[in-house]
Amino acid sequence: MRKNIGFGLVVLLALYVMLASPFSPGLGAQGHTMMGGVLIAIGIWVLKPFALPYSVGGLFLAAFGLIAGLRPGLVFSGFAEPAVWTLVPALFFGTVLRKTGLGKNMAFGIMRLFRPSYPSLICAWVCIGVVLSIFTPSMTVRVAIMIPIAMQCCELCQLKKGSRGQSLIMLTAFAMALLPGSGWLTGVLWGPIVQGVYDGVPQMTGLITFDSWLSVMLIPQLGVSALLVLVSYFVLKPQETISPEVFASLIKEKIVFSGDEKKAGVILLASFALFITSGLHGIPTAAICLGAVVLFFLFRILGPDDIGGGISWDMVLYTGMALGINSIFSTTGISAWLSGIIVPAIGPVAGNPLIFALVMLLILFAWRFFDIAMFIPTMAVLIPVLPSIQEAYGISPLLWLPLFIMAANCFFMNYQNMWAVMGTSLAGDRSWTPRHLGTYGIIYFISCAVLIALMVPLWLRMGLI
Repeated sequence: MRKNIGFGLVVLLALYVMLASPFSPGLGAQGHTMMGGVLIAIGIWVLKPFALPYSVGGLFLAAFGLIAGLRPGLVFSGFAEPAVWTLVPALFFGTVLRKTGLGKNMAFGIMRLFRPSYPSLICAWVCIGVVLSIFTPSMTVRVAIMIPIAMQCCELCQLKKGSRGQSLIMLTAFAMALLPGSGWLTGVLWGPIVQGVYDGVPQMTGLITFDSWLSVMLIPQLGVSALLVLVSYFVLKPQETISPEVFASLIKEKIVFSGDEKKAGVILLASFALFITSGLHGIPTAAICLGAVVLFFLFRILGPDDIGGGISWDMVLYTGMALGINSIFSTTGISAWLSGIIVPAIGPVAGNPLIFALVMLLILFAWRFFDIAMFIPTMAVLIPVLPSIQEAYGISPLLWLPLFIMAANCFFMNYQNMWAVMGTSLAGDRSWTPRHLGTYGIIYFISCAVLIALMVPLWLRMGLI
């Protein structure tokens, strides 16, 4: 009910913007009209009134834009972005891991390499998260694979429900499903999504590549992951010990990879090899992903039924329309109007690189309490302004990548992170407690702040700020 009431207030605000034109003369009539439409779409994405799916917000925005007189090519421009055609096959990658059992077998195989202790178990989750990130950018699939295995660990260790030990195991599995893969472009869904938003801004088209993402994201994300698991181990360190029989019980049978798993593994490894060598052969990331999906169907790893039900088309429609917001903002003058507000607002902190980075990180983390639609609406609004910020203060748009992605992954509370909600749903009473999640989220934020502070000197040498 509260979400529906909140959405009603958003609609009233949108109507006021459209009818009263409060931002004239800086913003024209068409800009006010489309701002109202975007506000309603964002209201649907963030509040999900009447349990509407994300795609409905995108469809509303499309219909509204057409009624407002925008060209169809402009309204649907997001679907022409290569990012969408990286996202669609990337989602099929996750389907392959889940359908063939390859992801689960790889996870169990990695766990066999470690001795039965909490530090070893934590290291196993880190390795599983990294390996699965290489094979699929789908965080949904990784959570779906890792959380049930973590539950088995908690049950075999006979950890008390709600104990620090149980929360430590569950939260480590959850965080490693999300964080390490953010270090490279194809390791998380944020990669193709953010790449598409950047490419939608003419001044930044082609700026985000596998190499440029790696240069600013790999060290911070690996550093945050390492610091998070290290500090959380001491903060949530369990009193119970793990006996050697636990791992033996967890992995009872010999792991045998089927023919489909072997074929899928070869295709996925070859795809990742092509991703990291893109500077040598020049094949676009989207082309590599699409080629891999063709091979999945050619070798019958995927079948006709997987076209409709194998991936979330709700996510695809939502993302495609969100990526088109850049073009809509630019055409209707909203981007120029926002630049006139945001650029002067960050002036007081823009002169000191360290203060600027930490203040922006704090603001974005705080804003995640409100933007729970995977942070895509916020990025879609802010990214078109980045060229103006660069012109005014010399801050490269690349520097914003770790700030955006770190904030997008935050999880002080379950509702902020859709994969945290998914994890608690999968785990039931074997999940983490809200208090332990809050503690873990605070450790994550502090880890991000520490790594950002450490990266500022490097970014200065790289000429990003």
